[in-house]
Amino acid sequence: MKIFNLTLQLNGFPLQEAKRTLSNIQKLNATAYEDYLNSKKREIIAFHLKHNSFYKSFGKNIDLEHWNSVPVMTKRDLQQPLNQRLSEGFSPKNVYLNKTSGSSGDPFVFAKDKTCHALTWAEIQNRFGWYGIDFNRSLQARFYGIPLDKFGYYKERIKDKLSSRYRFSIFNLSDTALDNYLSIFKTKPFDYINGYTSAIVQFAKYLNTKNLVLKTVCPTLKCCVVTSEMLFPDDKLLLEQQFGVPVINEYGASELDLIAFQNPEDIWQVNSDTLFVEVLDDKNLPLPYGQEGRIVITSLYNKAHPFIRYDLGDIGVLSKTSTSQKPVLEKLIGRTNDMAILPSGKRAAGLTFYYITKTIIEDDGNVKEFVITQNTAAEFKIDYVGKSEISKPKQRAIIEEMTRYLEAGLIITFEKHNVLKRSKSGKLKQFKSLVSQ
Repeated sequence: MKIFNLTLQLNGFPLQEAKRTLSNIQKLNATAYEDYLNSKKREIIAFHLKHNSFYKSFGKNIDLEHWNSVPVMTKRDLQQPLNQRLSEGFSPKNVYLNKTSGSSGDPFVFAKDKTCHALTWAEIQNRFGWYGIDFNRSLQARFYGIPLDKFGYYKERIKDKLSSRYRFSIFNLSDTALDNYLSIFKTKPFDYINGYTSAIVQFAKYLNTKNLVLKTVCPTLKCCVVTSEMLFPDDKLLLEQQFGVPVINEYGASELDLIAFQNPEDIWQVNSDTLFVEVLDDKNLPLPYGQEGRIVITSLYNKAHPFIRYDLGDIGVLSKTSTSQKPVLEKLIGRTNDMAILPSGKRAAGLTFYYITKTIIEDDGNVKEFVITQNTAAEFKIDYVGKSEISKPKQRAIIEEMTRYLEAGLIITFEKHNVLKRSKSGKLKQFKSLVSQ
């Protein structure tokens, strides 16, 4: 029985209709796709200008003949009561409701109409299907957080049961816990791993210390999908080596959809079926393929709530090989609020600091994981979990590399911990700046 699909249908999400819609979109040739995209962009704006009082006010100067007249919206624009943002005919009782994670510092409640949410699941199932994963049958090893309150905890456990998932807690990544995880992989026929990058990388590092390849103890394993946190190239190699299966990078946002998913040719293919993805400059103008800018997304199907030219807060690059029908995400650089402003006024992506440090301190297996905090323009603190203190030579090497890549005069301090504090969801924020942007 297709329990996953049936559960969606019983909750009013028209999954089968959504799958037919998605199939028809994907059959379009290049010319027909351009017509489809232009039609959907115009249609969703016209709908919200007519039926959504919030958007009518927000987009009062829109000229439907000129796309760049459409204003860019941010999360802060949406931080007002949900009932003021819902379109006519929609209420909390007839939509899908959720809350953003708050990783950007600007959480808010959002809504999707039921057709839009069904299309989200149709898209996700389609992409996972590239690797032979069927949500109705394939058993998932899920490395996610879980609510600690009683209601939230059991609600997630019931969802896991209905969705053929076994959840591994990521709030305890000690060797004892990871050894228990390994024993579970030996007894359950998992088809795939899915979850937060940092936790899955810790499991791979543990397997490396045991000189074990996961597929040898769990031969049913087909692939590993990491999400929500940055996947660095060397971590991807480690995962592939220790799991013995393809490692897939997923990029999504709960309020939107699956945004990009690595296909079997190892191309990070952007969802152009239900979304329109742009990369914009500081003046909100589209950049040519290959240039770095802010990722701005339009949800083509959400009539309950407008997400039109929505600035997700991420910085990235669309490859020069992209077309409107098949955009390719060349790289995801980080969040706009993760930029470090240095004493000279220079701006640098926070993950630059993380990556420089990572290449130096993780080569001997001492440090398990770490985060970097910018406390002032010149002062950075590295909190880490390790078997022993980071040696003075390695500390000096990190400071020297920071000087070489960034600028002189930066002050770096180090503090060892038994465990690092994660967010309530279980995510590990690799870099954060306390300096005003």
